[in-house]
This record gives sequence, C-alpha cells and structure tokens, in this order.
Amino acid sequence: MKFFLLLLPLLLWAHPFKVASYNVENLFDAVREGTEYAEYLPGKHGWSARMAEKKLNYIAEVLCDLDADIVGLQEVENERIFGQLQKHLKRVGCPYRYGVITAKKNASVQVALLSRFPIKDHKDIRVSYADGVRDILEADVVVERYPLKLFVNHWKSRSNRGYESRRIAYAKALRKRIEALPKGSEYIILGDFNTDYDAYLTLPKRLNDTGGRVGLNHLLGTVKEGALLNEAQVRSSKGIAHYDLWQELPFSQRWSHKFYGHKSTLDHILLPKTMFDGKKIDYINNSFTVFKPRYLFTKKGYINRWEIKAGKHTGRGYSDHLPIYAMFDTKPYVSSANDSVQQPVVGTIEMLYDTQKLVQPIILKDAVVLLKRGRYAVIKQSPKGRGIFVFGAVRGLKEGKRYDLRVDEVGSYRGLREITAMVKLKEKGRVALDAYYGSLEKLRMNEVVRNISGTYKNGYLYTASHKIPLYFKNRRLTPKNGTKLTIDYAHIGYYKRIQLVVYSKKDFHIRK
Repeated sequence: MKFFLLLLPLLLWAHPFKVASYNVENLFDAVREGTEYAEYLPGKHGWSARMAEKKLNYIAEVLCDLDADIVGLQEVENERIFGQLQKHLKRVGCPYRYGVITAKKNASVQVALLSRFPIKDHKDIRVSYADGVRDILEADVVVERYPLKLFVNHWKSRSNRGYESRRIAYAKALRKRIEALPKGSEYIILGDFNTDYDAYLTLPKRLNDTGGRVGLNHLLGTVKEGALLNEAQVRSSKGIAHYDLWQELPFSQRWSHKFYGHKSTLDHILLPKTMFDGKKIDYINNSFTVFKPRYLFTKKGYINRWEIKAGKHTGRGYSDHLPIYAMFDTKPYVSSANDSVQQPVVGTIEMLYDTQKLVQPIILKDAVVLLKRGRYAVIKQSPKGRGIFVFGAVRGLKEGKRYDLRVDEVGSYRGLREITAMVKLKEKGRVALDAYYGSLEKLRMNEVVRNISGTYKNGYLYTASHKIPLYFKNRRLTPKNGTKLTIDYAHIGYYKRIQLVVYSKKDFHIRK
C-alpha cells in the first residue's frame, strides 16, 4: 500500500500530453501603459474594460476547447492581463496552475506560457537589434519527474520593414542558447516565427537582405543541402537540427494563418533529435494538428479574427491565427514508414495529368509562362508538350520567362486541370513564345491561342471555320451580340466543356 502511494504522483500524469502554440492577436487590458498599439488605447476606438473582458472570454473559450497541457501564447500585453486570463480560465473550469510571461520593457506585447505541469524556472532570452523587440521565453517544466524545456517565440513580422535580418537576430539568440544546453537536453521550440516552413525557397525579394539565408531554416537547422530535414535525418544529426512538424500534414492543410487569401505557416513546433530518441519524453508520431473548430471561421470561410470595423472594436471574434498542437508521451517514439519526407522528383506536366493527388512534389524543369493575368497563368515545358493552368500560385512569375518550378498540389475544377500550389525555384531567362502557342485546329485544354477573329453571339465566337464557347472572366467586358472582334490572347479552358477564356481587356479588340 505504501509503495502504491509513493507511485501515485507519477501515475497522475502517466498519459500522453498536449503542447500547443496560439497567437491570441493583441490580448490587451484597459489600463494605459504608453506602449499600446493605437487601436488598444483605453477610451479610444471603443476599447474599454468591458471590451477587454469580451476578448478574454473569447480567448478562454478557445483555450478550454483546445485543452492543451502546455500552451505557448503570443501577443499578450503584460503580466496584468495574463493574470486575468489565468483567473478567467480557472473560473470557467479550465485552470492552469502555472504560468510565466516575459517582461521586456517598451515592447507592446509579450510571450507567455500556461502549464498544468510545474514550471521550475524561467528566463528571458534577449534579442537586441532594436528597442522594444520581444524577447524569447525559456521555461523549465517538469513532466512526470522529467525536465522539459520550452522556448516560446514571437519573431519580427514581415510587415513594416520586416527584413529577414531581423528574424535572423532571433534565430541567432535562440541558437546560441541551444548550443549552451547540456548534451541530451529535451526541449520544444514553438511560437509565431512569422516565417513559412519553406521560406528558404519562398522568401520575398523585398525582405531578402541576407543573401537568401533564413533564420528558421538555416540557423535552426530545418534544412540541409537545399532540402527539408525529415525525422530520420534529424534523429541521426550531429549538429543543430530540428524537425518542423508542418511536414506531417498534406500540403493543402499546411496553414494556420491567412492574409488576403494567402495561406501561410507562420506558427511552428520544432523538435530536436532528443524528442525521437526513446528516452524520457518523446514525440507521438503524426500527432501534429491545426486546431480549427467551426467557430474559428466566418460563414465565408475566413479566419474569425478579432473584429475592428470602421475603426471601432465590435466585441466579436477570436484571433487571426489558428492554434497548432502536438502530442508527447513518456513512452518511446514509434517510427513509421511515412516518416521520411517525400523529396521532390523531376517530372513533366504530362505527369500532372496522370495523377489525382501528388504523393511527392514534382519539379518542372524549363517551364515557360505563356500567359499571366492576375492570379492566373498557363505554363508549358516544350512547344509541342502539354500546357497546364496555374491557379493562385503565380507569385514571382512573369510572362515570357522560363523557370524551374516545384509543384506541391494539383487539382481539377469542373474538368479543368490546374496547379494550385507551386514554388519558383529558379529563373532562367526570357523565351520567344511564338512556337508555344496552340491553335483552334487542335482544341486542347490549357493551351494559349492568339489572333482569332470572329463574331460574338450568345456566348460563342463564330469564326470562318469554328463555333466555340467564349467566356470573359470579367463579365463586364462581354460584348454585345453581333460584335466583330479579334482575340489577341485566350486560354483554352474547360468548364463542363472546352471554351476560350479571356481574362483582360488587353486580350481582345473590337473590329469595325
């Protein structure tokens, strides 16, 4: 009986536990400090103690439903509102006995950690490239007698001169601290890094002041020799290396933040090899998840963020980020056949028509952009080869140029084959396009045709030898019946049937 009583404290937590990260989007109190964002000045823009209480209610709702045992928080104003959050969580039946927060002077927001496990110690890791910069929180938690270190991050955003060098400053400070840890230390890195998991390929030129060097990827070691590290590679690594858990999700699910339709992976959980070594605490394989209950989305499918409308707080909404989480246990890590991240293979556009879902990224060498209009493009690899439509993933592409591209996702919409996720790897110069255009004599989906003259009537273009459906993407450009026109550029698209698609007013002209 005495032996059982001695074991009881250990058995209380003898089950998997959840670690989460959540950017709560400006959790401010209603006390003037002088460092608030303009929208959160008490008495301005409708911000008040009553409004702050509403914000607390919404964030507490998410945290209760998330039910993580440890959760790193970003964008918490100060210790006062953090304490109010803890009290609120206890009052609604979701208590966190332990909590710590950074205390960087002149910073508008801090990072914090809530824990159901004891927090034995914590410190702020200073990041000093400018005044008011947020610190990194280092916290030592004890899980079933095992020490576990958490690093909670909120790196500089990509707005307001958010050059990569500023995020490099965070990565350097964190890496220096990790290098000083005793060998075999178990830790988890989490937070809002304001960096996509594949930023080494996708970093915008306007932010690249580091020669392509990315804090998350290169300094924290999530890539090596131009490729993301998989679990097996991290387990066998000798230097600083981390596994980014985003790789466990299908490409279409890799996002926790959406800005003007652009999905991104700003929030991360990074793991060192000690989280896979079968000792003490280990990661539970394939447990990484984005928390997305229906109430975190609007009816239109947008993230249901805290709402400021016409310059006033409405008292509705949650955050512009979705929480992410992963599961851990004191049982050994169990590997699986899916642990190795599928590395890209060199392929062709023809291959993209032969598969419904990519099992690994496809690299298209020498892809030429025949047409680019807004969010849309058509590409081909050779004059006689297949073309394919690109929807949305056209950032950095220019018409008439040749590229090496990495295709991450393909799909079909009403019969039209399209690329929906793609990364530009290399630009390879300009190309003469004449040989790449198609013709009406061979109506093939995802070709681009030029200089087609005819008469428009009831949704069709009548030429000397053809009658073909003609669709104007901007319907206000649709001409009157009987109009004679020349189509300068059109995409042979498909919407239940082959049709010509005109995207812009510069793509046709009316003949007298």
